[in-house]
Parts: sequence; structure tokens; C-alpha cells
Amino acid sequence: MRQAQVTAVLGPTNTGKTRYAIERMLGHRSGVIGLPLRLLAREVYDTIIAQRGPSVVALVTGEERIVPARAQYWGCTVEAMPLEIGADFVAVDEIQLCADPERGHVFTERLLSARGLHETVFLGSDTMRGAIAALVPGVQFLRRERFSALGYAGARKISRMPPRSAIVGFSVENVYAIAELIRRQKGGCAVVMGALSPRTRNAQVELYQNGDVDYLVATDAIGMGLNLDINHVAFSATSKFDGRRMRALGADELAQIAGRAGRHTTPGSFGVTGEAAPLGEDTVEAIESHRFAPVRKLHWRNAELEFATPEKLIAALERHTHNDWLTRMREANDLAALKALAAMPELHGQLRGARDVKLMWDVCRVPDFRGISPTEHAALLAQIFGYLRADGVVPADWLARNIARIDRTDGDIDALSRRLAHIRTWTYVAQRAGWVFDENHWRAETRAVEDRLSDALHARLTQRFVDRRTSVLMRGLKQKESLVAEVNDNGEVTVEGEVIGRLEGFRFRQDKTDSPEEARTLRQASVQALAPLFHLRADRFYNAPDTEIDFTEQGGLVWDGQAVGKLVTGSEPLKPRVAAFVDDEAGTEVAERVERRLQHFIDRRIAALFEPLLAMARDEALTGLARGFAFRMHEALGVQPRGPVAAEVKALDQGARAALRKHGVRFGQFTVFMPALLKPAPTRLRLVLWGLAQGLDEFPESPPPGLVTIPVQPETPEMHYIFAGYRPAGARAIRIDMLERLADLLRAQDTRAGFEGTPEMLSITGLSLEQFADLMQGLGYKAERGERIKQRPAVAAQPGAKADAPEAGPETPADAAEAPDADTAPNEAAAPDAGAAPGEATEDSPQAEPTPSDEPRAADETEAGSSQPAAALEAQELEVFYTFTWAPRRAESARPKGRGKPQGKPAKKSRAKPEGGKPRDDAPASSGPRRKEDRIDPDNPFAQALMGLRERK
Repeated sequence: MRQAQVTAVLGPTNTGKTRYAIERMLGHRSGVIGLPLRLLAREVYDTIIAQRGPSVVALVTGEERIVPARAQYWGCTVEAMPLEIGADFVAVDEIQLCADPERGHVFTERLLSARGLHETVFLGSDTMRGAIAALVPGVQFLRRERFSALGYAGARKISRMPPRSAIVGFSVENVYAIAELIRRQKGGCAVVMGALSPRTRNAQVELYQNGDVDYLVATDAIGMGLNLDINHVAFSATSKFDGRRMRALGADELAQIAGRAGRHTTPGSFGVTGEAAPLGEDTVEAIESHRFAPVRKLHWRNAELEFATPEKLIAALERHTHNDWLTRMREANDLAALKALAAMPELHGQLRGARDVKLMWDVCRVPDFRGISPTEHAALLAQIFGYLRADGVVPADWLARNIARIDRTDGDIDALSRRLAHIRTWTYVAQRAGWVFDENHWRAETRAVEDRLSDALHARLTQRFVDRRTSVLMRGLKQKESLVAEVNDNGEVTVEGEVIGRLEGFRFRQDKTDSPEEARTLRQASVQALAPLFHLRADRFYNAPDTEIDFTEQGGLVWDGQAVGKLVTGSEPLKPRVAAFVDDEAGTEVAERVERRLQHFIDRRIAALFEPLLAMARDEALTGLARGFAFRMHEALGVQPRGPVAAEVKALDQGARAALRKHGVRFGQFTVFMPALLKPAPTRLRLVLWGLAQGLDEFPESPPPGLVTIPVQPETPEMHYIFAGYRPAGARAIRIDMLERLADLLRAQDTRAGFEGTPEMLSITGLSLEQFADLMQGLGYKAERGERIKQRPAVAAQPGAKADAPEAGPETPADAAEAPDADTAPNEAAAPDAGAAPGEATEDSPQAEPTPSDEPRAADETEAGSSQPAAALEAQELEVFYTFTWAPRRAESARPKGRGKPQGKPAKKSRAKPEGGKPRDDAPASSGPRRKEDRIDPDNPFAQALMGLRERK
């Protein structure tokens, strides 16, 4: 019989050794390949399935067992290799791990005893050549050269790490810290560690391989055959904790990890980052040339065990060797657990033979996945051994309770990692033949729990260490894909399902980012994705009706509630210009269309709201002083105080005034205005246009519509109220059209002798008596407060009784719209409050005939009341009243010298007549001048009404 061939395929990384072994195995009828990690076993298993199908491929690890009935090819961890099946082909990968202090004895045992019936292949580093030649007789060597060059790149900051880089750490804490830093600076990374389940590891690797992230943070697990598209490997440290102490990594160990850079024929590089010191020249030379010191000692443990007693088993495991190439390994975890169980008194009585000792040894070989403490691990193993010794299987209810405590997907990365470590213990137990009842059920149950925890851990890792949005956009930009943006009803812009910001009108508001790199990525993606969207949006805006566009009280222009521009100062107050809010990335064509549409909108809005004012400006029939005054009204946007233009108003003849009235101009006592422009919409726009013309930083706000008076803010200039359609008077400002109605009522009162406010005056202003008194004081009146007995409502007169006649009141227009213009206001050359009372008759205004209402009755009533008994007075209800007299704020002495006498004639004293026609000595003198018929304004209907009244009398 021909002796089986033994071949050692040696060489550096990226030489295709594992692929060579798989091809050789598939050339045989059956085969077993042992790999150092569960992750690699799964990777090889998937590779073989792709070529031969799942029905003939088995996977066996400590925690996973997939064995079809017709299994021919087995992918396994080195510890789980089923050598008893007698496979034609046997291969062991990473054979240089014979020198590993922790697991080296397992690889050494496979090197010494694992053989295929027809072919055996050992794969690994060239440092094993001497040891293999000495321990394996007849071995043939095959050297494989690296496909690509590997060079040293020195030290680099993580912020300057090139894409497709792997940063290596040697602790979980270090890996997480680096991953967090990369997420902030680079958008995210994938995380690969040996402790991850294959499902989690594969999901993380997929993030990296498909380009979602450009960076990988890993432990030294990537050095064990993981085939990834890595261009650069950076070491964050050059020492690690090996389970007992911190030690520096050898050049061969660094090379094993650095060799992951540069797949196939693509050159790779390696270097250091973070706090790692630069590599020495000798180390760099060794890694680049792939020449390292040969392995001199292999870790070994006696495999010929004796199970008579625990003591004999322990002695066999601690037996020394006389082979110069082998050295007894240090005490492993399984041997430490065996010693702990053997020392438990409660277990001594259960060890009744070699079978029980062998069972205890099998239990002690359950790995300490949890890593809590040796004592905790030994206690768990003692429970498992007790169940197996007594019942032959682990109780289902006890196993179910332990699994249920773990089957939770809430918590953070650390919590999920701990649960995954715990479930691996029960997965290992379920995989042992004969340890549980209904093995298939518990294997499926533990596998399902591990899958759920693995998916949850992958999600947490991705959530914490990957900015999904940035990674998706970077992949699209890198692959030069056509990114398409979508905008939802809330204005959120999404690309590939990821929100990148908000589109407000024609300006893109990018989401906040944690790093400049992320911000640049978002901006690049938004520019590419939003370009067609800007044009479509501009087309829709250009064709939108004016009802969808509006202006704000601060001069902003909005469309569908989003700012698209603002008003800026133009050549005239009624000709503002617009400035569109359009991003530069949208292009000049979009900006011009938006600006043109906004200009059309505001021009049409001004033409509609200020039509009377614009029509007056266009009227060529207006000439001379009338045209000049029309220009003044145009500049004042249809509202201006009468005081500054009193001289111009007085200079207008009746024809000019009539021509201006045809365009809606009203010459009020206090204000010259156009009533049509006092409506809410023109007022709101007038305040904006006036604010623009004045260059204000903040425009006055329009008062709420429908209010007759509004509070006066001390810090607000008076002109703000004027252009809002109000005149300040005391603590409140009154609407100018209602003020003119009030002035019409005041014109019929005796402002020198004093008068009381009528219910009609209070009704016009909508104020209480106290507020009305303050308003009148603001208009230049003096208000004297008094109290008197409140008169009861009049009752039907008894026959023969004499009823008090109602006090006669002045005749006033019934309709506010028909109120006469105060075209002949007193003291035209000065402000209305300069000297003459509002409504006081002058040569240019009609005077009402004295009426009984002009006579003050307070004195008579007081005298009458004084004769009543005190008790009767107390029973009477008192009421508050105010007497108003004209009291101009500017004293006579304040007039500039040399200006002559004040305009208007002094009032002549006259006595009011009582009902009998005889003069009363105690009656106050009338302060109003006599009426002159030739000076009454024939255009004033109120004055003509007074003339008719005089003629009847």
C-alpha cells in the first residue's frame, strides 16, 4: 500500500494557501480541514457549499454542528476535527499556532497524529519548516510566494487614515474607542473581533466589503485567514495581554496581521497609529521580506490519558516530554477546572470508575466563554457533571431556564456581548452527543437565541459606530451612482432612504454633523441629488398662483410657508425690489426665475392694494397745487399727519380739494388720509414699504384688524402708529378714521366752558370713561373728575306733572362714511393741537348754535343736592363724571418771538340763556366766536346743516 503523502505548504499571507488546500480536498472523495477560528470554519464551509452544495458539506465547531447524512467534506475548528471518520484528505491551517501558549498543544497534536488516508496538508508560516521536518518524517515542502508587495507606511493619524484601512487593537475597550473616533471623523466603521458570533462577524464584514464603510477596526482575529479588501493595516498598539501578562508582539505575529493588506495582486501597506511607537527597522525589514526567526519549541500536552482516577488523569496531563522540539504547555483552563472539580468533596462519591472520570474530563473541556472567574466556571461545570452523572442528561427545565434568562435583545453592546458569551456555553452543551434530551430541539433553540442576539449586537454596533447616512452617500459618490433626492411633505430631503437635511424654499438646510468629513460628504451628495429637484421646484413656483405667495411683516417673501426671498429698497417706496433666497448650487437659471416670479407678485400686490393712490398719481387732470399734494400723498403712502402739511392744505382751493376727494382723499382734522388704504391688507403692506424706505432694522407690526384703539408702547416712535392708521393720544392710540368721527362730535361742544363726554363719544372709541378721559388729555384737553348723584331712569309722567326735558344734543351725521371732512380746520398753519381745540369753530368752520346741553348742570345739581338731609344723600348712588376743557400743551409764551399773533380770532364772551330767555348770572361765558356766514365752507355738509338750523330758528 502506497504511503499517504504529507505536504507542508508554507509562505507568507496572501499566497492562496487555504484556497490551494480546498482545491486539493475537493479532488478527493472525502476530506477534513481544520481551521483556527470558528469564523474561518464558517467561511470555508460557505466556500465549499458554493462549489458542491449543502448536502455533502458538514460544519463542526464547538458551538455549531451541521452534519448532513451524506457528508463528505468537513469544515471544522482544529479542536473539533473528526479524525475518527478516516477521511481521504486532512488539512490543518495556520500550523504555526503550534507555538501558541494557549492552544498550541492542540495544533501540535494535529501535526503529530492527524493524517488523511491519501493526503495530508499543513498550511502556515515558513517559520515552521524546521519543526515540521524534524517531527513529520517524509514530509514534502511547497513554498508559496506572496501575490502582492507589502510596504511600511510609517505612522499616521486616524484622521488621515486612507480609505479601505483596518486599524488593529488588542482589547475590546481599545477597539470600541477607535471605532467611536472613526465614526466621528470618517462616518463609521465595521468591527470584527474573535468573540463575535459568525453571524455578527459576517454582517459587520459585509458593511465593509460592500462599501457602506471604508474602515475596519478589529482585533488580531483578522490575521487568521480573513480575506478582506484591505489596502492598509495600522497597529494602534504593538503589545497585548496574552491571558497572563502584557507582552510585545513578535515580528512574525505582526506580519501575520499586516499581511491582510493588499489582496491578491493589489499592493498593501502597514504602519502604526495612535499611541503605538514606530516599528524598528529590523522589524520592518523582516515583515517586508517575510523572513523571521524559526520556531524552536512547540507547545505540547500528553494525549495518552489515564482515566482510572482523577489523580492519574491529572498526572497524565502534566507529563513531561523528552523531545527537544516540544515543551509542556502551561496549565490550561480545562486542567485547572479538572483540579477544581476533583477537589470538591461532594463529587468524590460520584467517581466510581474510569467512565465517571472520563465524563468529568469531558465536562471540564467546556470552554469558559463567560470569563467571569475560574470559581464561577467550576461551579457551573460541577452542576452539569452532577446532572449527567445522575440522570445521564442535563434536565430540560434547568436548561430552559438558563436559556430564557439570556434570550433578550435589549441593552447595549456590552450587555448583548455578555449574553452571547453565555449562550455559547449552552450551545456547546447542546452540541455534545448524549448530553441533552432531544438534541435537535436544543441545538435549534440555542442557535435561534444566538442568531437573535447576533442580529441585535450587529444592529447596536452599526448604530454606535456607523453613521449609516454618511456611509450610504459615500458609497454612492464613490461608485459615481446617480443619487436621487426625494422631499416629503415636511420638507425632509432623503437620498437612498437617508435624511440629509431639509429643503426650505430654494435653500437646503443640511443636517448637523459630528465631523467636517461628514459635512463635506453630505454637501457633495446634496449638490448632486438636489440639482434636478431645484429645477422642478422652480417650474412649480413660477406657475404657482399669487394666492400661494405672501409677504411677512418684516419684508420676507414666503411660498407654501417657506421663505423664498425678501423685499429690498427700491427707487421709490411703492417700487421695492426683491432678493431671492436660492442656493448657489441651484444655478443662475433657477435664481433668475424665482426672482422674476417674486417681482411679479409684489408688483401686482401693490397695484391691487394701493390702486386708489396709484390712480391718483397717474391722473393727468390733476395740476398745480393738487398735483403737488397728490405727490405728497404718494410719498406718504396715503396717510400723513395734517400738521406738517397744514399750509399746503390751506393753500388748496375748493376745486383742487374736490379733485383730490374724487380719488378718495379725506382732509381730516388730525390726518389727511385715504380711507380705502386703512383696511388691514393695505396697512400691513404700507408698514413694510415704509420700513424699507426708512431703512429700519425691524419693521413695525400691523395691529390686529378691527381694533378702534390700541395700547401705546413708550419706546415706539409716533410715526409707527401713524402709518399703521392710528394716532397716539395718552396711553392708547385711536384709529385715525374714528378720531375724525370723534372730532365731528367735539366740534359741536363748548370746549372753552367745558363739556361732558357723551355716550356716543364713548361708543365710537369703545373705551371706558377713565380710558376716554386719558385719551382726551392726550388730544390736548383738560379732564376734571367729579362725582354727583346718579339720576334714576325717567318714568312716565303723571297727569299734571312736569317731566324734565331731555338735554338737547348736537346734530351729527348718522353714517361714519358721510362724516364731513375738516377742510377748514382751525389754525391751518400749525398742528391741530397747537392752540385751537379740535372741532372748535373758527372763521373756516361752522359753529353750532348754543343749546341747553352747552350749559353745565353740575353746579345746579350740587346745590339742589345740598339741601337734602345727610341720610338721604348717603342713600343716593354717586356717579363719576369728567368735564373736558381745551388746554393746549404749548403755552403762549413758548411761541417764537417776532412771529406775530396766533392765528384765529380770540373768543368773545357771551352768556348762555336759561329756559326763560333771561340771562343767568351764574352761567359760564361762551368761549366760541360768532359764526360768519361768508366763511362757511360750502363743501362741508355738516356746516350746511348748521346753517339750515339757524335759518329755522
